[in-house]
Amino acid sequence: MKKNDMPNDEVIDRLKSRDLSRRDFNSILAAAGIAMVTMPVLSGRAMAAAADHPTYFTWGGWDDPAYHPAYVKKFGEPPNFATYGGSEEGFTKMRAGFIVDVAHPCNVEIPRWIASGLFQPLDTSKLSNWNDLVPQLWQLEGNVVNGKPYFAPMDWGQTSITYRTDLVDWQGKEQSWGLLWDERYKGKIGSLGSAGDAWWCAAIYAGIDFKDIANKESLDKVAALLRKQRPLIRMYSDDVTSLEQALASGELVAAMTWNSSATTLKGEGVPVDFAKPKEGALTWVCGLMLHAKAPKYDMAHELIDSLLSVERGILMIEEEGYGHSNAKAMAAVSDERLTALGLDRDPQKVLGSGKFMVPQEQDFETKSNELFEMIKAGF
Repeated sequence: MKKNDMPNDEVIDRLKSRDLSRRDFNSILAAAGIAMVTMPVLSGRAMAAAADHPTYFTWGGWDDPAYHPAYVKKFGEPPNFATYGGSEEGFTKMRAGFIVDVAHPCNVEIPRWIASGLFQPLDTSKLSNWNDLVPQLWQLEGNVVNGKPYFAPMDWGQTSITYRTDLVDWQGKEQSWGLLWDERYKGKIGSLGSAGDAWWCAAIYAGIDFKDIANKESLDKVAALLRKQRPLIRMYSDDVTSLEQALASGELVAAMTWNSSATTLKGEGVPVDFAKPKEGALTWVCGLMLHAKAPKYDMAHELIDSLLSVERGILMIEEEGYGHSNAKAMAAVSDERLTALGLDRDPQKVLGSGKFMVPQEQDFETKSNELFEMIKAGF
């Protein structure tokens, strides 16, 4: 049987068994006539298609229809997508009036996003997978207001360094964030382009406690460290695929990435590993929030539920290397595979082993993002 003749159930089964890649799945959807697979995704605005579907506002790279097997299986095509390079960029657009259905923030944003009035509580009675979520992942600081959660956790993991094992020499020393400041690799270092990762990782390297990250001394210290790093950087990118391609080609020898990049590149046979810096990796939980003016309220809950499903969870774990909030999805993956991916059925064993992001005031978010954009531009 040709892949493009494969029935839907078999497609889902092969995705779950890791026998079908995201690219193959994408091709199958395209061959089935789902136009959104091949249509460009425009940053900052929803696609002019599928008027009955909700708009999912997410990080660049998460707008792949192959990431939505449960939703596609139920509704025949993916949701609409809009993307941002960093969560603060997305938040700024929504504050300016951009209306979506579902947004994809991380735990550090929860209190600020709720306080903005731009979001509404979830109706968990509409989420068939809610009771399968690991409770500690939704019982996060600031999430439950008047007994109602606003944030549905989905992915959890780490930000660290994906490096070429054949091109990087640790010289017998412990792995460290200092690799991204190593003069030996000038012009061969990459970084995520958002302050939501880069600023925090630099703070870890600087030895700053996250409870002090917003004070002036810490801001100045991190800014100085990032300015020192700037001449060494070959590329900043909001698209992890660009960093992965540069690592695969050898253009980069190391890059700040999420753990998905190491998993993807290993799966393609590229000799890489995901560093365990002695200072600690950056750890986080990201998930889904419902816009207060969501045009497709019921379908938005369908989208959220599909992203919390076992199907999506297995794909996320196996293909992307992230932990998933659905305990049944985590249970479906072998202990050996989880260990190989640096994951554990108990999220706290991973999240607690690094430096877990903590919510900050809007002033810090604005200032750190402004400074980082200036630094990237050479100022």
